[in-house]
Amino acid sequence: MTLHFYLSRRFLWRFLYLFSGFFAISVLTDATALLGKFQNANIGIADTFRLAVLKAPNGVYQLLPVIVVLAALLLLLGLSRTSELVATRAAGTSALRTLMAPVITAFLLGVIGIIAFNPLASATMRKFESETGRYKSGTLSSFSLSREGLWLRQGGDTGQTVIFATRANFNATRLSGVTFFEFSDAGIALRRIETAFATLKSGAWHLGPGKFWEINKPGQVPDKTAREFDQMILASDLTSDQILDSFGDPSTISIWETQSFIDRLDISGFSTQRHRVHFQVELATPLLLVGMVLLGAALTMRHNRAGRTGLMVLFTVLLGLGAYILRDFAEILGSSGAIPVSAAAWGPPIAVILFALGLILHMEDG
Repeated sequence: MTLHFYLSRRFLWRFLYLFSGFFAISVLTDATALLGKFQNANIGIADTFRLAVLKAPNGVYQLLPVIVVLAALLLLLGLSRTSELVATRAAGTSALRTLMAPVITAFLLGVIGIIAFNPLASATMRKFESETGRYKSGTLSSFSLSREGLWLRQGGDTGQTVIFATRANFNATRLSGVTFFEFSDAGIALRRIETAFATLKSGAWHLGPGKFWEINKPGQVPDKTAREFDQMILASDLTSDQILDSFGDPSTISIWETQSFIDRLDISGFSTQRHRVHFQVELATPLLLVGMVLLGAALTMRHNRAGRTGLMVLFTVLLGLGAYILRDFAEILGSSGAIPVSAAAWGPPIAVILFALGLILHMEDG
């Protein structure tokens, strides 16, 4: 038991050192990129670093598998260099038993990551996208889903327009049961438009048959001056990609809210495949981290005097990056519907674990 606590503690410290290092690097690189991107927006150094800090948690969270494989690599190299691995072998402890403590620690780190760090990373990413959206356009377009339907808000030179729709098609270019609320820059309601459907084409909403009311016009009662129309065109700076990206980026949604968000997407008519895959991928994270620990140990559990240590380290790093890329590639295939959701999410972690176990047993038993 003492040995397991010792190995677990050493692995945890290496993980924390690497995590801190990756976080600092992420903040510096993001700050440099933001300075160049928003150089015309007169953003100060303090605001730039604040935005970089908001973005960094999400980036580091995505790199957890890479951090874990490097932590396992450093742990095993250190034990090998000090001959502690030789001592554990001499005491009759097998390779798999030696790895039990780092494996359990990695699994617990994965659980903590998805239940605690994931909500933090998604919240800071939402804040980052909201603030950078203001710097890009000067106005803020926002999107939200409720059980009643879909809410959009678009900005313009003359004011804001709030849009409500009961349903939408899969790519958000056609809305059904739509109501437009137009406001001036001062926030005064100007017009309400109700229509059976609205189609987004080349920078404008094309409205079908409907009715509109002029509001806050002196001497006019809105209900008496309401008029019907067969067609109407309203300018818009929204695009289908903007709407889908706002609803469709799973990294901005906490894992605790993902299932209810998927239900709302279903009700509104959007495709939920991407979010279902991402949700399962997040749940499989602890298993992937276990596989990364085993992968990091597969080629580095030999004594340094066995030679070719540098080559083994290089192979281990390449295998870790390959497993990371495999996970992302499987998620892309699952999001497109090319493979089942369960295969996309759980296939890569299980494959990594089995592959690493095979390597360890081969190196252990020859």
